[in-house]
Amino acid sequence: MGIRSTTATLVCMALVATGCGSDEGAGDDPTEVSTASPEDTPTVSDTETADAGGGTLTVAISSDPGSLNPAITTSGAVHTASETFFNGLVALDADGAPVPELAESWEIADDGREYTFTLRDDVTWHDGEPFTADDVVFTFEEALLQLHARTQASMGSALESIEATDDHTVVFRFTEPYAPLLQQLNVTEAPILPEHVYGDGTPLEEHPANTAPVGTGPFVFESYTEGSEIRATANPDYFKDGPFLDGLVMRVIPDEGTQLLSLESGEVDFLWGVPGPDLARLEEDPAFVLESTPSNPGGANCIMTISFNLERPITSDLAVRQAIGHALDRDRFVDQVLFGQGQVAEAPISSGIPWAHAPDVELPTYDVDEARRLLDEAGWVEGDGGVRSKDGETLTIDFVHFPTFSKYGELVREQLGEVGFDVELVALEPPVFGPTVFAEDDFDTNVISYCNGPDPEIGVRRMYDSALIGDVPFTNAAQYSDPDVDRLFEEASQTVATEDRSPIYAEIQRIVAEDLPYMWLVETVGTRAWSARCEGFQPHTGLFAESARCSDA
Repeated sequence: MGIRSTTATLVCMALVATGCGSDEGAGDDPTEVSTASPEDTPTVSDTETADAGGGTLTVAISSDPGSLNPAITTSGAVHTASETFFNGLVALDADGAPVPELAESWEIADDGREYTFTLRDDVTWHDGEPFTADDVVFTFEEALLQLHARTQASMGSALESIEATDDHTVVFRFTEPYAPLLQQLNVTEAPILPEHVYGDGTPLEEHPANTAPVGTGPFVFESYTEGSEIRATANPDYFKDGPFLDGLVMRVIPDEGTQLLSLESGEVDFLWGVPGPDLARLEEDPAFVLESTPSNPGGANCIMTISFNLERPITSDLAVRQAIGHALDRDRFVDQVLFGQGQVAEAPISSGIPWAHAPDVELPTYDVDEARRLLDEAGWVEGDGGVRSKDGETLTIDFVHFPTFSKYGELVREQLGEVGFDVELVALEPPVFGPTVFAEDDFDTNVISYCNGPDPEIGVRRMYDSALIGDVPFTNAAQYSDPDVDRLFEEASQTVATEDRSPIYAEIQRIVAEDLPYMWLVETVGTRAWSARCEGFQPHTGLFAESARCSDA
Protein backbone atom coordinates (compact mmCIF):
# COMPACT_ATOMS: atom_id res chain seq x y z
CA MET A 1 0.00 0.00 0.00
CA GLY A 2 1.10 3.58 -0.55
CA ILE A 3 1.95 6.18 2.04
CA ARG A 4 -1.09 7.81 3.61
CA SER A 5 -0.42 11.29 4.96
CA THR A 6 -3.69 12.18 6.64
CA THR A 7 -4.90 13.01 10.10
CA ALA A 8 -6.85 9.74 10.01
CA THR A 9 -3.57 7.88 9.58
CA LEU A 10 -2.17 9.60 12.68
CA VAL A 11 -5.17 8.51 14.74
CA CYS A 12 -4.95 5.03 13.28
CA MET A 13 -1.32 4.81 14.32
CA ALA A 14 -2.24 5.86 17.83
CA LEU A 15 -4.77 3.05 18.01
CA VAL A 16 -2.17 0.53 16.87
CA ALA A 17 0.36 1.79 19.40
CA THR A 18 -2.06 1.63 22.30
CA GLY A 19 -3.55 -1.68 21.21
CA CYS A 20 -7.03 -0.14 21.10
CA GLY A 21 -7.89 -1.58 17.70
CA SER A 22 -10.02 -0.03 14.97
CA ASP A 23 -12.94 -1.14 12.86
CA GLU A 24 -11.15 0.39 9.88
CA GLY A 25 -8.34 -2.16 9.98
CA ALA A 26 -5.61 -0.27 11.86
CA GLY A 27 -2.34 -2.13 11.66
CA ASP A 28 -3.22 -4.12 8.52
CA ASP A 29 -0.71 -2.03 6.57
CA PRO A 30 2.87 -2.83 7.73
CA THR A 31 4.00 0.69 6.74
CA GLU A 32 2.02 3.53 8.30
CA VAL A 33 3.14 7.16 8.08
CA SER A 34 2.26 10.42 9.80
CA THR A 35 3.18 13.62 8.01
CA ALA A 36 0.96 15.84 10.12
CA SER A 37 2.74 19.02 11.10
CA PRO A 38 2.40 21.15 14.23
CA GLU A 39 0.38 23.57 12.11
CA ASP A 40 -2.28 20.87 11.76
CA THR A 41 -2.91 20.81 15.51
CA PRO A 42 -4.83 23.47 17.46
CA THR A 43 -2.76 26.20 19.07
CA VAL A 44 -3.59 28.95 21.48
CA SER A 45 -3.77 31.41 18.55
CA ASP A 46 -6.87 29.53 17.34
CA THR A 47 -8.73 30.18 20.57
CA GLU A 48 -10.23 33.01 22.52
CA THR A 49 -6.93 33.60 24.33
CA ALA A 50 -5.89 36.25 21.81
CA ASP A 51 -6.93 39.00 24.23
CA ALA A 52 -4.65 37.72 26.98
CA GLY A 53 -1.16 39.12 27.57
CA GLY A 54 2.19 37.83 28.69
CA GLY A 55 3.45 38.26 32.21
CA THR A 56 5.04 35.79 34.57
CA LEU A 57 3.15 32.70 35.71
CA THR A 58 3.77 31.51 39.27
CA VAL A 59 3.19 27.82 39.93
CA ALA A 60 3.17 25.98 43.27
CA ILE A 61 5.11 22.71 43.44
CA SER A 62 5.00 20.42 46.47
CA SER A 63 8.62 19.24 46.70
CA ASP A 64 12.11 20.46 46.01
CA PRO A 65 13.08 18.24 43.04
CA GLY A 66 16.81 18.00 43.73
CA SER A 67 17.37 17.58 39.99
CA LEU A 68 16.00 19.09 36.80
CA ASN A 69 16.87 16.20 34.49
CA PRO A 70 13.70 14.19 33.72
CA ALA A 71 15.56 11.74 31.45
CA ILE A 72 17.30 10.01 34.35
CA THR A 73 14.33 9.38 36.64
CA THR A 74 10.57 8.87 36.73
CA SER A 75 10.24 10.91 39.94
CA GLY A 76 7.10 13.03 39.77
CA ALA A 77 8.82 15.83 41.69
CA VAL A 78 11.59 16.06 39.10
CA HIS A 79 9.25 15.85 36.12
CA THR A 80 6.85 18.46 37.49
CA ALA A 81 9.71 20.91 37.89
CA SER A 82 11.63 20.17 34.69
CA GLU A 83 9.52 18.91 31.79
CA THR A 84 8.83 22.45 30.56
CA PHE A 85 12.53 22.79 29.65
CA PHE A 86 12.46 19.82 27.25
CA ASN A 87 10.52 18.11 24.46
CA GLY A 88 9.93 14.58 23.23
CA LEU A 89 9.97 13.25 19.70
CA VAL A 90 6.19 13.24 19.87
CA ALA A 91 3.59 14.78 22.12
CA LEU A 92 0.43 13.09 23.35
CA ASP A 93 -2.79 15.01 23.04
CA ALA A 94 -5.52 15.05 25.69
CA ASP A 95 -6.86 11.75 24.30
CA GLY A 96 -3.42 10.09 24.37
CA ALA A 97 -2.92 10.17 20.59
CA PRO A 98 0.64 10.91 19.36
CA VAL A 99 1.19 14.17 17.48
CA PRO A 100 4.45 15.53 16.03
CA GLU A 101 6.90 17.42 18.22
CA LEU A 102 10.68 17.14 17.68
CA ALA A 103 9.83 14.55 15.04
CA GLU A 104 7.73 15.98 12.21
CA SER A 105 6.79 12.56 10.76
CA TRP A 106 7.42 8.83 11.14
CA GLU A 107 7.07 5.53 9.33
CA ILE A 108 6.38 2.10 10.82
CA ALA A 109 7.62 -0.90 8.86
CA ASP A 110 8.35 -4.62 9.14
CA ASP A 111 5.15 -5.30 11.11
CA GLY A 112 6.18 -2.87 13.84
CA ARG A 113 9.84 -3.90 14.12
CA GLU A 114 11.19 -0.68 12.58
CA TYR A 115 10.25 2.95 13.23
CA THR A 116 11.85 5.76 11.21
CA PHE A 117 11.50 9.34 12.49
CA THR A 118 12.15 12.43 10.42
CA LEU A 119 13.20 15.23 12.75
CA ARG A 120 12.50 18.93 12.45
CA ASP A 121 15.39 20.93 11.00
CA ASP A 122 14.50 24.24 12.69
CA VAL A 123 15.07 23.34 16.36
CA THR A 124 17.91 24.73 18.46
CA TRP A 125 18.93 24.04 22.04
CA HIS A 126 18.62 26.85 24.55
CA ASP A 127 22.34 27.61 24.10
CA GLY A 128 21.88 28.05 20.34
CA GLU A 129 23.36 24.73 19.17
CA PRO A 130 21.30 22.80 16.57
CA PHE A 131 19.23 19.80 17.59
CA THR A 132 20.21 16.65 15.65
CA ALA A 133 19.56 12.93 15.48
CA ASP A 134 22.75 12.31 17.45
CA ASP A 135 21.08 13.92 20.47
CA VAL A 136 18.26 11.38 20.25
CA VAL A 137 20.62 8.42 20.06
CA PHE A 138 22.69 9.74 22.96
CA THR A 139 19.63 10.32 25.14
CA PHE A 140 18.32 6.81 24.68
CA GLU A 141 21.62 4.98 24.95
CA GLU A 142 23.14 6.93 27.86
CA ALA A 143 20.11 8.14 29.83
CA LEU A 144 16.69 6.63 29.16
CA LEU A 145 17.72 3.01 28.66
CA GLN A 146 20.01 3.17 31.69
CA LEU A 147 18.24 5.35 34.25
CA HIS A 148 14.60 6.01 33.29
CA ALA A 149 12.69 3.17 34.98
CA ARG A 150 9.84 2.81 32.51
CA THR A 151 12.00 3.08 29.39
CA GLN A 152 14.58 0.66 30.74
CA ALA A 153 11.94 -1.88 31.73
CA SER A 154 9.99 -1.79 28.50
CA MET A 155 12.42 -1.03 25.68
CA GLY A 156 15.61 -2.33 27.28
CA SER A 157 15.23 -5.94 26.19
CA ALA A 158 13.22 -5.23 23.05
CA LEU A 159 15.36 -2.64 21.27
CA GLU A 160 17.90 -4.05 18.85
CA SER A 161 19.42 -0.73 17.79
CA ILE A 162 18.85 2.99 17.45
CA GLU A 163 20.68 4.72 14.63
CA ALA A 164 21.06 8.26 13.33
CA THR A 165 21.16 7.72 9.57
CA ASP A 166 21.67 11.45 8.98
CA ASP A 167 21.33 14.66 11.02
CA HIS A 168 17.53 14.56 10.90
CA THR A 169 16.63 10.87 10.70
CA VAL A 170 16.52 8.32 13.53
CA VAL A 171 15.69 4.64 13.10
CA PHE A 172 14.57 2.38 15.97
CA ARG A 173 14.85 -1.34 15.27
CA PHE A 174 13.31 -4.01 17.51
CA THR A 175 13.88 -7.73 17.68
CA GLU A 176 10.13 -8.35 17.58
CA PRO A 177 7.07 -6.23 16.72
CA TYR A 178 6.86 -3.50 19.36
CA ALA A 179 3.48 -1.80 19.72
CA PRO A 180 3.88 0.83 22.48
CA LEU A 181 6.74 2.96 21.08
CA LEU A 182 4.75 6.03 20.00
CA GLN A 183 3.15 6.18 23.43
CA GLN A 184 6.53 6.47 25.15
CA LEU A 185 8.22 9.20 23.18
CA ASN A 186 6.65 12.28 24.77
CA VAL A 187 8.41 14.59 27.20
CA THR A 188 7.38 12.49 30.20
CA GLU A 189 8.61 9.16 28.88
CA ALA A 190 11.49 10.33 26.66
CA PRO A 191 12.70 13.92 27.13
CA ILE A 192 15.58 14.51 24.74
CA LEU A 193 18.92 15.83 26.08
CA PRO A 194 21.70 17.68 24.21
CA GLU A 195 24.71 15.45 23.70
CA HIS A 196 27.09 18.42 23.56
CA VAL A 197 26.10 19.34 27.14
CA TYR A 198 25.52 16.00 28.87
CA GLY A 199 27.93 13.86 26.86
CA ASP A 200 31.15 15.17 28.40
CA GLY A 201 31.89 11.96 30.32
CA THR A 202 30.46 13.09 33.65
CA PRO A 203 28.05 10.47 35.06
CA LEU A 204 24.57 11.70 34.27
CA GLU A 205 23.38 11.25 37.86
CA GLU A 206 26.07 13.74 38.94
CA HIS A 207 26.08 16.12 35.99
CA PRO A 208 26.08 19.85 36.89
CA ALA A 209 23.53 20.48 34.13
CA ASN A 210 21.00 18.55 36.22
CA THR A 211 20.48 21.76 38.19
CA ALA A 212 21.01 24.12 35.24
CA PRO A 213 19.31 22.30 32.33
CA VAL A 214 19.66 23.03 28.63
CA GLY A 215 16.73 21.87 26.54
CA THR A 216 14.59 22.73 23.52
CA GLY A 217 11.41 23.43 25.49
CA PRO A 218 9.17 26.50 25.71
CA PHE A 219 10.98 27.91 28.74
CA VAL A 220 14.68 28.57 29.29
CA PHE A 221 16.22 27.87 32.69
CA GLU A 222 17.23 30.99 34.62
CA SER A 223 17.88 30.01 38.27
CA TYR A 224 17.26 27.33 40.88
CA THR A 225 17.22 28.20 44.58
CA GLU A 226 17.15 24.89 46.46
CA GLY A 227 14.09 24.50 48.65
CA SER A 228 12.63 27.77 47.39
CA GLU A 229 11.99 28.30 43.68
CA ILE A 230 12.93 27.70 40.05
CA ARG A 231 12.83 30.57 37.55
CA ALA A 232 12.62 30.43 33.77
CA THR A 233 12.11 32.83 30.88
CA ALA A 234 10.27 32.34 27.60
CA ASN A 235 12.24 30.66 24.82
CA PRO A 236 12.35 33.28 22.03
CA ASP A 237 13.39 30.63 19.48
CA TYR A 238 10.78 28.00 20.33
CA PHE A 239 9.84 25.95 17.28
CA LYS A 240 6.11 26.02 18.02
CA ASP A 241 3.72 28.93 18.49
CA GLY A 242 4.44 30.44 21.87
CA PRO A 243 5.24 30.57 24.60
CA PHE A 244 3.12 33.65 25.21
CA LEU A 245 4.16 34.16 28.81
CA ASP A 246 7.25 36.20 29.57
CA GLY A 247 8.42 33.90 32.34
CA LEU A 248 7.68 31.09 34.74
CA VAL A 249 8.31 30.74 38.48
CA MET A 250 7.87 27.39 40.24
CA ARG A 251 7.68 27.99 43.97
CA VAL A 252 8.25 25.15 46.47
CA ILE A 253 5.26 25.10 48.85
CA PRO A 254 5.01 21.70 50.59
CA ASP A 255 1.76 22.32 52.49
CA GLU A 256 -1.45 21.92 50.47
CA GLY A 257 -3.34 24.43 52.59
CA THR A 258 -0.65 27.04 52.09
CA GLN A 259 -0.72 26.39 48.34
CA LEU A 260 -4.45 27.04 48.27
CA LEU A 261 -4.15 30.25 50.31
CA SER A 262 -1.42 31.39 47.92
CA LEU A 263 -3.72 30.78 44.94
CA GLU A 264 -6.62 32.61 46.54
CA SER A 265 -4.45 35.58 47.52
CA GLY A 266 -2.94 35.83 44.04
CA GLU A 267 0.60 34.92 45.12
CA VAL A 268 0.49 31.90 42.79
CA ASP A 269 -1.52 31.36 39.62
CA PHE A 270 -1.53 27.59 39.12
CA LEU A 271 -1.82 24.51 41.37
CA TRP A 272 -1.08 20.95 40.26
CA GLY A 273 -3.53 19.63 42.86
CA VAL A 274 -6.37 20.87 45.04
CA PRO A 275 -6.87 19.72 48.65
CA GLY A 276 -9.94 17.51 48.75
CA PRO A 277 -11.83 19.38 51.48
CA ASP A 278 -11.60 22.61 49.45
CA LEU A 279 -12.50 21.20 46.04
CA ALA A 280 -16.24 21.99 46.10
CA ARG A 281 -15.67 25.52 47.39
CA LEU A 282 -13.09 26.28 44.71
CA GLU A 283 -15.31 24.85 41.98
CA GLU A 284 -18.00 27.38 42.87
CA ASP A 285 -15.64 30.36 42.78
CA PRO A 286 -15.63 32.06 39.34
CA ALA A 287 -12.15 33.43 40.04
CA PHE A 288 -10.69 29.97 39.39
CA VAL A 289 -10.79 27.24 36.75
CA LEU A 290 -10.46 23.54 37.64
CA GLU A 291 -9.78 20.52 35.43
CA SER A 292 -9.15 16.88 36.35
CA THR A 293 -6.88 14.50 34.46
CA PRO A 294 -5.36 11.03 34.99
CA SER A 295 -2.10 12.30 33.43
CA ASN A 296 0.64 13.97 35.41
CA PRO A 297 4.26 15.00 34.91
CA GLY A 298 6.03 11.75 35.65
CA GLY A 299 3.27 9.50 34.32
CA ALA A 300 -0.41 8.69 33.81
CA ASN A 301 -2.92 6.20 35.26
CA CYS A 302 -1.20 6.16 38.64
CA ILE A 303 -1.93 3.73 41.47
CA MET A 304 -0.82 4.49 45.02
CA THR A 305 0.90 1.21 45.84
CA ILE A 306 2.43 -0.28 48.98
CA SER A 307 5.67 -2.13 48.23
CA PHE A 308 6.70 -5.01 50.49
CA ASN A 309 10.41 -5.72 50.84
CA LEU A 310 10.46 -9.43 50.09
CA GLU A 311 13.99 -9.69 51.50
CA ARG A 312 12.94 -8.68 55.04
CA PRO A 313 11.91 -11.45 57.51
CA ILE A 314 8.50 -10.04 58.41
CA THR A 315 7.35 -8.85 55.00
CA SER A 316 8.70 -11.92 53.18
CA ASP A 317 5.88 -13.92 54.84
CA LEU A 318 2.88 -14.12 52.51
CA ALA A 319 0.50 -14.52 55.46
CA VAL A 320 1.73 -11.22 56.92
CA ARG A 321 1.29 -9.46 53.59
CA GLN A 322 -2.20 -10.89 53.25
CA ALA A 323 -3.00 -9.73 56.78
CA ILE A 324 -1.87 -6.22 55.89
CA GLY A 325 -4.09 -6.29 52.81
CA HIS A 326 -7.12 -7.36 54.85
CA ALA A 327 -6.41 -4.76 57.56
CA LEU A 328 -6.54 -1.85 55.14
CA ASP A 329 -9.90 -0.20 54.55
CA ARG A 330 -9.10 1.25 51.15
CA ASP A 331 -12.40 3.11 50.90
CA ARG A 332 -11.13 5.30 53.73
CA PHE A 333 -8.11 6.26 51.62
CA VAL A 334 -10.46 7.43 48.88
CA ASP A 335 -12.62 9.35 51.37
CA GLN A 336 -10.05 10.71 53.82
CA VAL A 337 -6.94 11.16 51.68
CA LEU A 338 -8.30 11.71 48.16
CA PHE A 339 -11.69 13.16 49.18
CA GLY A 340 -13.31 11.34 46.31
CA GLN A 341 -10.69 12.27 43.70
CA GLY A 342 -9.99 8.68 42.71
CA GLN A 343 -11.19 5.15 43.38
CA VAL A 344 -10.17 1.93 45.10
CA ALA A 345 -7.78 -0.07 42.92
CA GLU A 346 -9.55 -3.19 41.67
CA ALA A 347 -6.51 -4.85 40.11
CA PRO A 348 -2.73 -4.51 39.71
CA ILE A 349 -3.21 -2.71 36.36
CA SER A 350 -5.09 0.60 36.26
CA SER A 351 -8.64 0.79 34.98
CA GLY A 352 -7.32 3.65 32.82
CA ILE A 353 -5.95 0.90 30.55
CA PRO A 354 -9.28 -0.92 30.16
CA TRP A 355 -8.12 -3.54 27.68
CA ALA A 356 -5.37 -4.70 30.09
CA HIS A 357 -7.25 -4.17 33.36
CA ALA A 358 -8.61 -7.34 35.04
CA PRO A 359 -11.29 -6.28 37.55
CA ASP A 360 -12.20 -9.87 38.41
CA VAL A 361 -8.82 -10.48 40.06
CA GLU A 362 -9.20 -11.19 43.78
CA LEU A 363 -7.33 -8.75 46.01
CA PRO A 364 -7.53 -8.82 49.83
CA THR A 365 -10.70 -7.10 50.95
CA TYR A 366 -11.16 -5.22 54.20
CA ASP A 367 -11.67 -7.89 56.87
CA VAL A 368 -10.10 -7.22 60.28
CA ASP A 369 -11.07 -10.65 61.62
CA GLU A 370 -9.34 -12.37 58.70
CA ALA A 371 -6.24 -10.20 59.23
CA ARG A 372 -6.09 -11.26 62.88
CA ARG A 373 -6.64 -14.92 62.01
CA LEU A 374 -3.76 -14.88 59.51
CA LEU A 375 -1.42 -13.30 62.07
CA ASP A 376 -2.48 -15.80 64.71
CA GLU A 377 -1.72 -18.70 62.37
CA ALA A 378 1.65 -17.14 61.49
CA GLY A 379 2.56 -17.23 65.18
CA TRP A 380 2.25 -13.53 65.97
CA VAL A 381 0.73 -13.37 69.45
CA GLU A 382 -1.21 -10.39 70.77
CA GLY A 383 0.50 -8.60 73.66
CA ASP A 384 -0.79 -6.50 76.51
CA GLY A 385 0.08 -3.27 74.72
CA GLY A 386 -1.70 -4.33 71.55
CA VAL A 387 1.50 -4.99 69.57
CA ARG A 388 2.00 -8.59 68.53
CA SER A 389 5.23 -10.53 69.01
CA LYS A 390 6.83 -13.83 68.07
CA ASP A 391 9.93 -15.45 69.56
CA GLY A 392 10.76 -12.25 71.41
CA GLU A 393 10.44 -10.01 68.32
CA THR A 394 7.69 -7.41 68.05
CA LEU A 395 5.63 -7.02 64.89
CA THR A 396 7.33 -3.73 64.01
CA ILE A 397 7.67 -2.48 60.43
CA ASP A 398 8.61 0.85 58.92
CA PHE A 399 6.61 2.68 56.27
CA VAL A 400 8.76 4.90 54.03
CA HIS A 401 7.05 7.69 52.12
CA PHE A 402 7.44 11.12 50.57
CA PRO A 403 6.41 13.92 52.97
CA THR A 404 3.56 14.74 50.58
CA PHE A 405 2.18 11.23 51.19
CA SER A 406 2.10 11.57 54.98
CA LYS A 407 -1.67 11.10 55.14
CA TYR A 408 -1.28 7.64 53.64
CA GLY A 409 1.23 6.80 56.35
CA GLU A 410 -1.01 8.01 59.15
CA LEU A 411 -3.92 5.92 57.93
CA VAL A 412 -1.75 2.84 57.39
CA ARG A 413 -0.34 3.14 60.90
CA GLU A 414 -3.81 3.52 62.38
CA GLN A 415 -5.36 0.59 60.52
CA LEU A 416 -2.46 -1.82 60.96
CA GLY A 417 -2.26 -0.86 64.63
CA GLU A 418 -5.78 -2.23 65.06
CA VAL A 419 -4.57 -5.75 64.25
CA GLY A 420 -1.29 -5.65 66.19
CA PHE A 421 1.36 -3.95 64.04
CA ASP A 422 3.71 -1.27 65.30
CA VAL A 423 4.28 0.97 62.26
CA GLU A 424 7.14 3.48 62.21
CA LEU A 425 6.60 6.28 59.69
CA VAL A 426 9.72 7.43 57.82
CA ALA A 427 9.31 10.55 55.65
CA LEU A 428 12.03 11.01 53.02
CA GLU A 429 12.39 13.74 50.42
CA PRO A 430 12.48 12.47 46.79
CA PRO A 431 16.28 12.76 46.36
CA VAL A 432 16.76 10.56 49.45
CA PHE A 433 13.84 8.19 48.91
CA GLY A 434 15.23 6.71 45.67
CA PRO A 435 18.63 5.58 46.98
CA THR A 436 17.18 4.41 50.30
CA VAL A 437 14.55 2.18 48.71
CA PHE A 438 16.21 1.00 45.50
CA ALA A 439 19.96 1.12 46.06
CA GLU A 440 20.10 0.29 49.77
CA ASP A 441 16.84 -1.73 50.09
CA ASP A 442 16.50 -0.06 53.49
CA PHE A 443 12.76 -0.41 54.14
CA ASP A 444 10.07 -2.85 55.19
CA THR A 445 7.19 -1.18 53.38
CA ASN A 446 6.74 2.02 51.41
CA VAL A 447 4.17 3.77 49.27
CA ILE A 448 4.87 4.78 45.67
CA SER A 449 2.63 6.38 43.08
CA TYR A 450 3.36 3.82 40.37
CA CYS A 451 2.12 5.38 37.13
CA ASN A 452 1.02 2.65 34.74
CA GLY A 453 1.16 4.90 31.67
CA PRO A 454 -0.94 4.25 28.56
CA ASP A 455 0.36 0.69 28.15
CA PRO A 456 1.45 -1.95 30.73
CA GLU A 457 4.72 -2.43 28.85
CA ILE A 458 5.57 1.20 29.63
CA GLY A 459 4.60 1.60 33.27
CA VAL A 460 3.70 -1.79 34.78
CA ARG A 461 6.41 -4.23 33.72
CA ARG A 462 9.12 -2.37 35.65
CA MET A 463 7.40 -3.30 38.93
CA TYR A 464 7.59 -7.08 38.43
CA ASP A 465 10.34 -7.95 35.95
CA SER A 466 13.15 -9.68 37.88
CA ALA A 467 15.67 -8.04 35.53
CA LEU A 468 14.59 -4.70 37.03
CA ILE A 469 15.69 -5.51 40.57
CA GLY A 470 18.42 -2.97 41.17
CA ASP A 471 19.25 0.59 42.06
CA VAL A 472 17.27 2.42 39.34
CA PRO A 473 14.54 4.36 41.17
CA PHE A 474 10.91 3.33 40.72
CA THR A 475 11.54 -0.06 39.20
CA ASN A 476 10.97 -3.36 41.08
CA ALA A 477 10.87 -2.06 44.66
CA ALA A 478 9.56 -5.33 46.11
CA GLN A 479 12.47 -7.31 44.58
CA TYR A 480 9.85 -9.65 43.19
CA SER A 481 10.89 -12.54 40.97
CA ASP A 482 8.68 -15.10 39.24
CA PRO A 483 9.79 -16.88 36.03
CA ASP A 484 6.23 -17.18 34.74
CA VAL A 485 5.60 -13.46 35.19
CA ASP A 486 8.88 -12.63 33.42
CA ARG A 487 7.92 -14.92 30.55
CA LEU A 488 4.41 -13.49 30.25
CA PHE A 489 5.64 -9.90 30.14
CA GLU A 490 8.07 -10.85 27.39
CA GLU A 491 5.27 -12.58 25.49
CA ALA A 492 3.00 -9.56 25.86
CA SER A 493 5.72 -7.20 24.61
CA GLN A 494 6.01 -9.22 21.39
CA THR A 495 2.26 -9.41 20.79
CA VAL A 496 0.67 -6.58 18.81
CA ALA A 497 -3.08 -7.26 18.76
CA THR A 498 -5.01 -6.04 21.78
CA GLU A 499 -7.26 -9.08 21.87
CA ASP A 500 -4.18 -11.27 22.16
CA ARG A 501 -2.42 -9.13 24.77
CA SER A 502 -5.42 -8.80 27.12
CA PRO A 503 -5.47 -12.42 28.39
CA ILE A 504 -1.71 -12.33 28.94
CA TYR A 505 -2.01 -9.33 31.25
CA ALA A 506 -5.00 -10.94 32.97
CA GLU A 507 -2.85 -13.97 33.80
CA ILE A 508 -0.04 -11.74 35.08
CA GLN A 509 -2.47 -9.97 37.39
CA ARG A 510 -3.85 -13.28 38.69
CA ILE A 511 -0.35 -14.46 39.62
CA VAL A 512 0.83 -11.25 41.28
CA ALA A 513 -2.46 -10.88 43.16
CA GLU A 514 -1.80 -14.31 44.68
CA ASP A 515 1.86 -13.59 45.43
CA LEU A 516 1.09 -10.07 46.75
CA PRO A 517 4.49 -8.38 46.39
CA TYR A 518 2.54 -5.14 46.48
CA MET A 519 -0.78 -3.92 47.81
CA TRP A 520 -2.59 -1.68 45.34
CA LEU A 521 -4.47 1.00 47.29
CA VAL A 522 -6.16 3.63 45.14
CA GLU A 523 -6.18 4.97 41.61
CA THR A 524 -5.62 8.72 41.62
CA VAL A 525 -6.47 11.65 39.40
CA GLY A 526 -5.02 15.14 39.46
CA THR A 527 -7.19 18.24 39.69
CA ARG A 528 -5.47 21.35 38.38
CA ALA A 529 -6.58 24.81 39.46
CA TRP A 530 -5.62 28.16 38.05
CA SER A 531 -6.59 31.79 38.13
CA ALA A 532 -9.38 32.64 35.68
CA ARG A 533 -7.26 35.52 34.41
CA CYS A 534 -5.08 32.85 32.75
CA GLU A 535 -6.05 30.49 29.94
CA GLY A 536 -4.61 28.24 27.26
CA PHE A 537 -3.25 25.60 29.68
CA GLN A 538 -2.71 21.97 28.70
CA PRO A 539 -3.24 20.33 32.12
CA HIS A 540 -2.52 16.80 30.88
CA THR A 541 1.13 17.47 30.04
CA GLY A 542 4.31 18.76 31.64
CA LEU A 543 4.40 21.38 28.89
CA PHE A 544 1.25 22.71 30.52
CA ALA A 545 2.09 26.39 30.03
CA GLU A 546 3.58 26.43 26.54
CA SER A 547 0.36 27.98 25.16
CA ALA A 548 -0.84 29.77 28.30
CA ARG A 549 -1.54 33.47 28.57
CA CYS A 550 -2.47 35.63 31.55
CA SER A 551 -4.24 38.97 31.39
CA ASP A 552 -3.36 41.78 33.73
CA ALA A 553 -4.83 41.29 37.21
